This record gives sequence, C-alpha cells and structure tokens, in this order.
Amino acid sequence: MLDDSPAQAGLGNLYDCPFFMAARATPKSAPSRTRVIVYIDGFNLYYGAVRATPALKWLDLERYCKLLRPHDDLRLIRYFSALTDGPTKPHQEAYLRALATTPLVEITLGKFKQKNVRCGVASCTVPGSRFYTTQEEKRTDVNIAIFMLDDAYQDLCDHFIIFSGDSDLVPAVNMVRLRFPNKKITVYVPSRNPVRGAAVEIRTAAHMHRTLPLILLSKAQFPDRLPDGAGGFIERPAAWT
Repeated sequence: MLDDSPAQAGLGNLYDCPFFMAARATPKSAPSRTRVIVYIDGFNLYYGAVRATPALKWLDLERYCKLLRPHDDLRLIRYFSALTDGPTKPHQEAYLRALATTPLVEITLGKFKQKNVRCGVASCTVPGSRFYTTQEEKRTDVNIAIFMLDDAYQDLCDHFIIFSGDSDLVPAVNMVRLRFPNKKITVYVPSRNPVRGAAVEIRTAAHMHRTLPLILLSKAQFPDRLPDGAGGFIERPAAWT
C-alpha cells in the first residue's frame, strides 16, 4: 500500500520525471511506406525523353526511380522493350545488359513485326509501288497491361507508376481502378515536345499525372564502365557520350 512517506514521495517524483516517463512509453512504429512498382515503356521513354540527347541514353533506371520517388518503398521496376535490328543493335544489347545488373529491374521483351505501309506523302514522285516495308513494335502494351493486372491481383504494390504516354494503356488503367479502388496509379509522360506530351487520354485515366522530369536524367547515368557480374565489363557505347 502506498503512503506519503518521503521515500514514497521521492519515488513518485521519479515516476513523474519526463525522462522516466519517456523510457516507459510504448515505442511507436514508423509509418509504413507506400509499396510501388514502376512500369516503363522502353521505346516511349527513348523517343520521348532521351533520343535527342545521346549522353542521356545510358540511363540507370533504378537510380532514376529512386530519385523520382525517394519516399516510396520501391519494390520492382518492370522495363518493357523489343530487340531492334540494324547498326544500333549492339548499343541496345549493351544497355539491356547494364540494366540487368540492377537488382530491382526486370526486363520483358516483345518483338518487331514487319508490315507494309502505304506512303502518305502526296508530293512523293518516287515511281513504282506506293507501299514500303517497315517494322512495328508488338506486345509491349499488352505485356504492361497483363503485368499490371497480375501484380494488382497478387497485391504486390499499393501504387502503380507508369512511364508512358500511350493511350493503348488506358483500358488496363481503367480496369485496375475498377477492380482495385484502393490502389493508386500515377502516369509520367516522357516528352520534350508539348504535342507529344499532351497524352490527354492516359493522363485523364490515371489518378495523378506528370511530365517526366528531364532534369533528373543527367543525375542517373550508369558509369562509363561497369562490372557485368561475370568477371567482365559493360561499356557505354561511344555514340552515347
């Protein structure tokens, strides 16, 4: 039983000490960070943001995303592209190898398909057929859509970040929003051109939208020479300096 003795009073004063009270307080857990997965349309990023500046093509996507979203729990970066053919193929292969050295980046490749296209230039005077053969990238939009929905159903993230201005992704964005109303979607449109950067349809479909910050590109470049993890090195293409 407690009394008013000096010893007990002193003990009471000890319990009232702010330091003692702080030590007895239940520790508060740190607020959880938002789980994020980033989905990158490789060619949309290339043509919209880095093609015009060769020195920015050697882009470390993991570093870039961490600079872009420093307060998020970045779980995965899904990079979607297709293998090109021609003189720039070695450059792309080197870049894909560089990306493969970063722990958070997963690469999903589509393909190119040849198709015949009719020349639409009215003033063209080239004799013969008005049709020519070109290549069309296939599967990237479908791959992004499938992975977004699969990641949502597996509850792998709370927030979807998309690097693209392609309106073909609008149905996938709408479906994720319909089935998973508690999850958020943000679109970053890669663009140096106001017309290309408008991307009204996909911007409107997402919860939030931004133009991809170009100022961060120079701060997120791979070193000119980096280990490939197998005893060799991957070097920045000379044309990208």
